[in-house]
Amino acid sequence: MSAYWGKYADELIRTAKYVATPGKGILAADESTTTIDARLSSINVENTEANRQALREMLFTAPGVHQYLSGVLMLEETLYQKTVAGKPFVKLLKEGGVMTGIKVDTGTIPLAGTNDETMTQGHDGLGARCKKYYDAGARFAKWRAVLKIGHTEPSELSVQQNAQGLARYAILCQENGLVPIVEPEVISDGTHDIRKCAEVTERVLSACYKALNDQHVLLEGTLLKPNMVTSGSDAPKVSSDIVAKFTVRCLQRTVPPAVPGIMFLSGGQSEEEATLNLNAMNALQTLKPWTLSFSYGRALQESVLKTWAGEKKNWVAAQRVLYNRAKANSEAVLGKYRGDSGGEAGNLFVRDYKY
Repeated sequence: MSAYWGKYADELIRTAKYVATPGKGILAADESTTTIDARLSSINVENTEANRQALREMLFTAPGVHQYLSGVLMLEETLYQKTVAGKPFVKLLKEGGVMTGIKVDTGTIPLAGTNDETMTQGHDGLGARCKKYYDAGARFAKWRAVLKIGHTEPSELSVQQNAQGLARYAILCQENGLVPIVEPEVISDGTHDIRKCAEVTERVLSACYKALNDQHVLLEGTLLKPNMVTSGSDAPKVSSDIVAKFTVRCLQRTVPPAVPGIMFLSGGQSEEEATLNLNAMNALQTLKPWTLSFSYGRALQESVLKTWAGEKKNWVAAQRVLYNRAKANSEAVLGKYRGDSGGEAGNLFVRDYKY
């Protein structure tokens, strides 16, 4: 192995393969304090650290759910939190065979010279932060870049700047023992059809893997978190089979077989829609050299939140909802989901979504 990743090369490969275990996926519980405020407000719960801790404890302690998860993504606050009984969340999850991941970007800022496009910040001090998170028990990380589809977007400047930013983040993570999840999200806002989304996603992923190779990132020690290829939020929907066909073809053209896992974001799809689309991809009879799995936030949590409503008396019922959603998506990773998992949340799309 090259010296770029030092003592961590073998560990990075093992970690990435483990997170990409067939039949398992990632619970994305890394919402920023601002984003979680909107979630909690929707159920009339105050956004306090105690309530954020209670929500995460409810999620992480759901009976039976660990068998369907290989990882949980957290914010820095959550990384250091414990259960009410005093057990660190990281330890609790590790005992259940679930790895801890950490969001390391610091959000998007306007990209000068473009039409309201953005780039992601957080590179300053990233190496030191990754080392600190590794020491705290994190083993993988996430960085979200955001690209939009418009009449002239994404611009080449946006594509290249975000690809370079993701690659720089990835190598800094690997130098400090964290598997980087590369997330170039082409958001679904707009009236475009699925062919336009496929064209843009292909272009974005191609640029990302060129940048990752240029910056000597160990691909076997990475994961990809892309959008599914769908029609725009304001365009007519297409079937899961068509989403599967376009998405897998896009990945075949752009993602090297060295990458062990592709952990899709739900991108504002309904809970059931996200599961059905993932299942259709895995049921597709074609070449797929990577595990196709999930890294869902809203599509795992929305019905859970509504059931919980901030009341401890609702924990058992809410945890059962999470179990059902996780089980459904586990089955989808294996191409064995048969539908009707009990998800009640409808359209989860939020325009110009921020984490």
